Amino acid sequence: MFLAAGGTGGHLFPAEALSRALAKRGIAVELVTDERATKYGSAFPARAIHQIAAATPRGGGLVTRLAAIATLACGTASALWLLLRRRPQVVVGFGGYPTVPPIFAATLLRIPTILHEANAVMGRANRFLAGRVDVVAHGFATIAGIPPAVQAKARHTGNPVRPQVLEAAKRGFPDAAGGTLNLLVTGGSQGARVMSDIVPAAIALLNERERGKLAIVQQARGEDEARVKKAYADLGLNAEVRPFFQDLPERIAAAHLVIARAGASTVAELAVIGRPAILVPLPHALDQDQAANAGVLAATGAALAVEQKDFTPQWLAARLREAQAAPQELQRRAELAREAGIADAAERLADLVQGSLASK
Repeated sequence: MFLAAGGTGGHLFPAEALSRALAKRGIAVELVTDERATKYGSAFPARAIHQIAAATPRGGGLVTRLAAIATLACGTASALWLLLRRRPQVVVGFGGYPTVPPIFAATLLRIPTILHEANAVMGRANRFLAGRVDVVAHGFATIAGIPPAVQAKARHTGNPVRPQVLEAAKRGFPDAAGGTLNLLVTGGSQGARVMSDIVPAAIALLNERERGKLAIVQQARGEDEARVKKAYADLGLNAEVRPFFQDLPERIAAAHLVIARAGASTVAELAVIGRPAILVPLPHALDQDQAANAGVLAATGAALAVEQKDFTPQWLAARLREAQAAPQELQRRAELAREAGIADAAERLADLVQGSLASK
């Protein structure tokens, strides 16, 4: 069978989780993706990896959009040829425009198709495909933007998380008896400049005693890494700053508090591992999907959701002081996060795949 996923962590991580769940059931998987997958997908657990051309037909001028549509058409032609040669029994898509050519081609060939929507708002590519596929799985209990005709074939599975996340979830909440607050700052797979701008500035507003009780791990873009390290060094802090953490689930498990964007995979991992968070959704997104994701976790009490315009050094410094003053509240929020997590989402999605196989 085929999985179709764009080449970013937000799409590849749940696809990886499903691939591993299917492998345990003796089902071989091949991945269809785009050229961005080299950073995240080189070790993807698949029998084969196929690259198909894709583009996003929004933004830019008319010529840019027409070029993107032409790229998608070429990608669909390539996907048709690939599917005719490999003849998968089921194709599962994970959203984003790189999913469009293989899923659209599969529907033309009447191959069973499943679409997974990770966000609390259905993305535009998935909205385009949803009416054509056989099943729409979704990560959050409720999903906005889903056409009424699609509701009947929607199934709530949760968002699949990688085995590293399930392993990290076995760790209990870190002991806060020593008074140190373990702070993890991450901006998603692409990083987030706002974290580099705001978090060091907020910590600079704390007094020396408060700063001394922080253990900081921060993801910073490559172009921001040096200045973030210098900001902490100037404050006398030995923070760990890197552009990317391969062991991010373990870093989440070691944290008392996480400051992050609100991508669907990030929210799912925070919930399954069970850690409180301050979530700063990506602003200006057309569908406001991260705002919706953050709102779901915030509604449980596990997270604070703050708009980027309100995410100031002064605001964050106040929240850090509150966290240091009430570590028991962080533990309570961690428990609320865990209650919201769906640890077996990959198995639930694998059940849908097997159901499609059995119905052939």
